[in-house]
Amino acid sequence: MSAYRVARRYAEAALELAEEQKQGERLAVDLDVVWKVMKESREFIALLKSPVISKDKKRALLAEIFRSKLSGFTFNFLNLIVDKGREDVLDDIIKEYYKLRDDRLGIVTLEVRAANDLTKDQQQTIVKRFEGITQKKIRVAFSIDKQLKGGFVARVGDTVYDGSVRRQLELLRERFAEGVGRN
Repeated sequence: MSAYRVARRYAEAALELAEEQKQGERLAVDLDVVWKVMKESREFIALLKSPVISKDKKRALLAEIFRSKLSGFTFNFLNLIVDKGREDVLDDIIKEYYKLRDDRLGIVTLEVRAANDLTKDQQQTIVKRFEGITQKKIRVAFSIDKQLKGGFVARVGDTVYDGSVRRQLELLRERFAEGVGRN
């Protein structure tokens, strides 16, 4: 079974069970703690994914790092992942959990790359525009892309909205070419 399918199944199960037990919000907060540790420590990931290290040692490592920081529900979920030998896809499970949760809450992530810093008004305008397009709540991440000459490029899921100066010039060039071709 592919890593994606495994991660998706564990994420779905965690989401369903957490909602049943009214632990949904707590699980989301706890998984954020785990995610941050994973991003900050390559050693942690290497130990967790190592086939040489026993399950008992991995559970002890999880207890040492997370016992006091996580709810019992989340801690048990992490131990289950280790027991089933799926710790190699823990990062994918967390990503899938957040995707599923956002989908249920009607939230999409908007990534905006702009040539320059956008003012608060520009940011709010972009967010409102994309809330209208997607009919969902927007979680937005703005960044600067020095390769853009002007404008911005926005991405929601697999869809890219290119409002860059380069793209606008390409469209203008195409219109001129079409006009010349008709005469």
